[in-house]
Amino acid sequence: MKTVNQVKISTALIYLSLIMASLIAIVPIIVVVFASFKTTAELNTTGVLELPKNIFNFENYRIAFVDGKMLLGFMNTLVILFLSLAATILTGTMTAYVLHRFKFKGKKLISDLFLIASLIPSITMQMSVFQIIVKLGLFNTLWSTVILYAGTDIISIYIFLQFMENIPFSLDEAAIMDGAGQIRIFATIILPLLKSAIVTVVILKGVVFYNEFYTPYLYMPKSELAVISTALFRFKGPYGTKWEVICAGVIITLLPALIVFLVMQKKIYSGLTSGAVKE
Repeated sequence: MKTVNQVKISTALIYLSLIMASLIAIVPIIVVVFASFKTTAELNTTGVLELPKNIFNFENYRIAFVDGKMLLGFMNTLVILFLSLAATILTGTMTAYVLHRFKFKGKKLISDLFLIASLIPSITMQMSVFQIIVKLGLFNTLWSTVILYAGTDIISIYIFLQFMENIPFSLDEAAIMDGAGQIRIFATIILPLLKSAIVTVVILKGVVFYNEFYTPYLYMPKSELAVISTALFRFKGPYGTKWEVICAGVIITLLPALIVFLVMQKKIYSGLTSGAVKE
C-alpha cells in the first residue's frame, strides 16, 4: 500500500501535469489576445506577454472585420455549414438505418467499401474530384464545397450504428403493425431517437467544416466566396507584416466556436458519451 507521502507526491504530480497542460494550451491564446490590441510599434517593442497600453483599442478588429471581409466569410461559412451538416446527417442516418435494420446481399460489402474509402488518402483523389466539379459547372460556387462536405463518412455511420444498437426492433414491429411504412418509421421513430447521435456528429463534423481550409481555397478561389478560413489566410497579402491585425482576425475566428462550446458544453459531453455502453 502507498504511504501518505507517496499519495501526496502522486497527487502533486497529477496537478502539476494538469497545470502544465493548461499553460501550454492557454498561453498561446493569451499572446494572440494581447497582440490583437496592440499597435504595430507597440507590438515590435513590447514582450509577447506584456499587457497592451490601451486594452480598448479595437482598430485592429475593425480592420480585420471590415477591410478583411470577415463578415462575408462568416456568412458563406454559415451557409455551407448548415447545408453540409443537414446533408451529412440525412445521408448518415439513412445509411445507418439501412445497414442496421435490413438484411440483404452485399450488406457487408457496402460496409467494407465505406471503410476502404476512408483509408484512401484524399489527396490522391483530388485530381479526379477537381475534374468532376469543373465538368458539373460547380467550380467557384458554394455548391462545390457543399457537395464535397455533404457525403457522409464511416465515422458518422459508425456513430449512428452504435446509437441504433440501443433502439429495440420492437418499436419497428409495432409501427409496422399500425400500418407504418419504412420511411415513416425512419422519420417518426428512428430519427428522433438518434438526437444524441446527431448532436455528436454535428459537433465533430461542424468543427471540421468550420476549420476546413484546403477545400474552399481550391474550389472557391473568388474573393467574394471566401469562408472564414480563407478570409483569414488572405491577410497575408495586404496585412502580411501587420501581425496585430492577423491576431485580431484569429480571435474573431475563435469566438464563434468558443461561444458555441460554452453554451452547449453539457450537450457536447452527453452526446459524446451517450451510446458508448449498450444497455
